[in-house]
Amino acid sequence: MAAPAPLLDVRGVAKSFTMHLRGGIRLPVVANVSFALHPGECVVLGGPSGVGKSSILRMVYGNYAVDAGEILVRDEGGAMRDLGAGDPRTVLALRERSIGYVSQFLRAVPRASALEVVADPLVRLGTPRETARDRAAAMLARLNLPEALFDLPPATFSGGEKQRVNIARGFLTEHPILLLDEPTASLDAANRDVVVGMIREKLRQGVAVLGIFHDEPVRQAVATRILDVSVFSARKAA
Repeated sequence: MAAPAPLLDVRGVAKSFTMHLRGGIRLPVVANVSFALHPGECVVLGGPSGVGKSSILRMVYGNYAVDAGEILVRDEGGAMRDLGAGDPRTVLALRERSIGYVSQFLRAVPRASALEVVADPLVRLGTPRETARDRAAAMLARLNLPEALFDLPPATFSGGEKQRVNIARGFLTEHPILLLDEPTASLDAANRDVVVGMIREKLRQGVAVLGIFHDEPVRQAVATRILDVSVFSARKAA
């Protein structure tokens, strides 16, 4: 039986930064990054700090432009589209329907309640507001956020509370690809276990997960494959 087609195919990607305040010095980060991500697979980006794990994740989400190569993402119609080309309309369309993202830090709209922050992606996809809020409340409850906080703006929350809002927002939608940047870093053991269970559910549903996990027990619990980013480190090559 043939393996399912990849949802993400990264081919020969390179990234560097130009230090404009230091005479235009070019700082290479990664080179020839190549891997594929399939449905139901959790690929964990591994390797020591500074080898480019976060840069790869940000390129796949379209936050960083690439110097070379392709980042092919399967859209809702089944076509592979090159997010790495940097076209803003392509990036926004793929973020809306194909790629979900849980960052390390919550960037919420000022004065919007936690419930509104979590429900917003569903509302933008056409889900009735009340239905979206109900689903958001259920997700927040699963992550053990006190109900008294649901109608308060997350700017006032603790680090762990903010991260649970962030996780709820990222997991509520049904994107076929989910990017996770240290989602459990600010959580206690009980809530880490909840998130592990949520990741496993996504994998059973056929979602493809690409993530960074510095928490070893979490990494071991969810990884189907660990990709050592050291082999792509342009700094090491230099």
